[in-house]
Order: sequence, then C-alpha cells, then structure tokens
Amino acid sequence: MAIPTPVNSMITDAVTQSSVAVLGSAPAQAMGNVYQAAAHSLSVLFQNATQAQQHAAISAQAATNQGVMQLYSVPPMASAMSTAKIAQSDTPDFMMALMMALAASKK
Repeated sequence: MAIPTPVNSMITDAVTQSSVAVLGSAPAQAMGNVYQAAAHSLSVLFQNATQAQQHAAISAQAATNQGVMQLYSVPPMASAMSTAKIAQSDTPDFMMALMMALAASKK
C-alpha cells in the first residue's frame, strides 16, 4: 500500500498498479518492435534481390537480341564464320559482355 497522503489510498494504488503494468509490458513491446523491423528489412532485401534478377534477365535478353541483329546485318559468309567462332568459343560470357559494350557505344 502507498504512503498515506491527502488523496484516497485506492487512487494511489490504482495509479501505481497501472505504472507497474506499463513497465512490465515494455520489454515485450520492445522485442515486438525489433522483430517487426527485422521482418521489414528482410522483405526489402528480398525485393531488391528480385529486382536485380529481373534486370539481369532483361540485360541478357537485350544482349542476345543485339547479337542476333549483328549476325543478320553482315553478309552470309561472314555470318557463318562468326557463328562458327562463337560456337567454338570457351567464353560465352566474354562475348555477351563484348556485345553489351558494343550496344552501349552505339548509343
């Protein structure tokens, strides 16, 4: 029970009990906020990963399109020679990077 005051002791007890309730629930609320922030950060991470994957797929498709356009724009014999060289190449990633650089330099 609270110290005797000019205020009714029942009122002071009620105020004290509500303060204890607030202090008792504070750690649970803090952990809830931590979990919610962690879940939000994780969802943003997955959204960014999905966007990066979509952009990579679009870039690969554009590089393939540029390569096909270049193959159709040269004479047939040169096209056959370049197709044979690309088919025998051990580094298709290098060829794609070259085509992307060529497309970027045309802009």
